[in-house]
Amino acid sequence: MKSLAVLLAMPLTALAAEPAAKAVTPMASSGIAGQLSQLLVGLLLVIGLIFLLAWLMRRVQQITPRGGQAIKIISSQALSTRDRLLLVQVGNEQVLLGLTPGRITPLHVLKEPVDSSESKPAPAEFSQRLMELLGKDNKDKS
Repeated sequence: MKSLAVLLAMPLTALAAEPAAKAVTPMASSGIAGQLSQLLVGLLLVIGLIFLLAWLMRRVQQITPRGGQAIKIISSQALSTRDRLLLVQVGNEQVLLGLTPGRITPLHVLKEPVDSSESKPAPAEFSQRLMELLGKDNKDKS
């Protein structure tokens, strides 16, 4: 009981000063090499945490269903720097929308859906055309 009274009577700074002095002593004796190693370990931990969070963000984004969207953008055409046309499919209907900075206007509801596969050129056609152009350039130089 007396020892408890003595501990309570002692100032708290006296109790805290002793462990703090012991903790500071090894740090001071380690020198600059210890400080650099501590800095390097801390830096590696922060960089590792950044990579871990980036990986988690990618995993969370992959969990959300992407294919189950009700609205799909079929095509987009810029009219000016701020205005554009969008062909949007909602269910079985396709709607042509006009986009301006302050307004979205439905322009036309298509009776027949536009086949989006026809509008994209096949990669083989592009490569053939490129080879033709390169062949013509080589013939002109010889």
